[in-house]
Amino acid sequence: MDKLSKCEANYVPLSPLTFLKRAAAVYGNRTSIIYEGARFNWLQTYDRCRRLASSLRSLNMPKHSVVSVLAPNIPAMYEMHFAVPMAEAVLNTINVRLDAKNVASILRHSEAKVFFVDCQYVQLAREALKLYFVEDRDAAGPRVILIDDIDSPTGIRFGEFEYEQFVQMGDPRFLPEEIHDEWDPITLNYTSGTTSAPKGVVYSHRGAYLSTLSLILGWEMGSAPVYLWSLPMFHCNGWTFTWGVAARGGTNVCLRNTTAYDMYRNISQHRVTHMCCAPIVFNILLQAKPEERKEIASPVQILTGGAPPPASLLEEIELLGFHVTHAYGLTEATGPALVCEWQSSWNQLPKPDQAKLKARQGISILTLADVDVKNLDTMSSVPRDGKTMGEIVLRGSSIMKGYLKNEEATTESFKNGWFRTGDVGVIHPDGYLEIKDRSKDVIISGGENISSVELENVLFRHPRVLEAAVVAMPHPQWGESPCAFISVKTNSAGKTDDVNEADILSYCRENLSRFMVPKKVVILPELPKTSTGKIQKFQLRALANNFAVSKDHNAQSRAQILAMSRL
Repeated sequence: MDKLSKCEANYVPLSPLTFLKRAAAVYGNRTSIIYEGARFNWLQTYDRCRRLASSLRSLNMPKHSVVSVLAPNIPAMYEMHFAVPMAEAVLNTINVRLDAKNVASILRHSEAKVFFVDCQYVQLAREALKLYFVEDRDAAGPRVILIDDIDSPTGIRFGEFEYEQFVQMGDPRFLPEEIHDEWDPITLNYTSGTTSAPKGVVYSHRGAYLSTLSLILGWEMGSAPVYLWSLPMFHCNGWTFTWGVAARGGTNVCLRNTTAYDMYRNISQHRVTHMCCAPIVFNILLQAKPEERKEIASPVQILTGGAPPPASLLEEIELLGFHVTHAYGLTEATGPALVCEWQSSWNQLPKPDQAKLKARQGISILTLADVDVKNLDTMSSVPRDGKTMGEIVLRGSSIMKGYLKNEEATTESFKNGWFRTGDVGVIHPDGYLEIKDRSKDVIISGGENISSVELENVLFRHPRVLEAAVVAMPHPQWGESPCAFISVKTNSAGKTDDVNEADILSYCRENLSRFMVPKKVVILPELPKTSTGKIQKFQLRALANNFAVSKDHNAQSRAQILAMSRL
């Protein structure tokens, strides 16, 4: 057997690009993309991607050059997930909610050769490019291509080409080069920077392919799904479902704005079967006005992650007709790494107990070789008792190649043969993992470890709490103590000022151990978040650090948070 070797017939490098070629051959006439009045089938999408790749190749970029795009979930954004790697380039999807300084920083750090800009973000791109050249006036800079709205063109002029013109310039006979090395980079994604400075995370063709297959299987996504793009494609390449929908011959329902009206309208009109989102989108759907809602005729499967959803929120959203599966992941893991796989025996449990089980992060996707919760001092596994906390560590082919131009951070994150997530969790006796906190968010008060996630879950059960985040603040006696930030739901009169700090503290005393009760509760109009729905706790921690010396903490923090929300 040792003499049997690999050859072209029995070994082909793995790449998600093969999913598109197959979709065109097998599902050619099936609808691939819907965006308002625009529609394409899989044959057309394959043709457009090959043309776009041809046009990119004509720019004579070196192999593995970075192509950046600043755009919402529109057809062009979807097409680039295939076309850019077809051109032997690396796709960098930029978070549209970043400011000009951060966009410029990403363009410089990635050394982007091409910059696609959607018409909605031209002003942001202009400001970013201005900052880019201020930093280095002699830099060549990226070539700029405008993406006008394909359904309602604006006529805006910006850059060298318009996207549709650039696509049509491509050779319709173009055939992309076969991938020779599955370890080649396919995309570059920058972390959201909720706990530290953003880092450039590089995915391989192999990792993207395997992660895509794992999520299709783990979510039990059947053939011909109708997938609503409520999750940004710039977030971990849409958790790999940019490639996954092609693999299942499904339909991509593109969405420029994630509003309650647009989501309900598209779900009803196109009979959406699947969607992904952060828990913040649940609140958008739940808080929708009567005129924004549409009846959900058949269950919509939702894969949620990005922040641990409270059990109470899961109960509420399922009453509307959504069926929720909880996942856990991070940019470095090519999106979701764990999925809370449902056990049939749980169907017999009361609904509140089912919701608690569903809120767990779950078990590893198939392409992870191993997942564990470890004591990092000894690298020993914690007991499977659902109580002993440690750091969640991962190992497998879906983990990133590493951080771009940051060898030190790459080496540190892969220390001892595991990827260290920075998340603190427990393992239950049944093998399911549950996050208790970020390692930076565990509150140590008088020697007691307090999980901010557990405290937040209690706050979410209050009928008037809409959002909740708990961070540590200085305490002269205990070292640290919990500080809660919340926003509240409106009452029947449309007001929120009938809920105050004393009400929430009283509720906490009734439902929490004494040492876990927050020492302060700050009520805000809205909590600061990243574009993917994660609450930016580093901003809240900065505010909480001042509360020990500030009496009027509510007034002070309101002003500061409002200033942050305008950034």
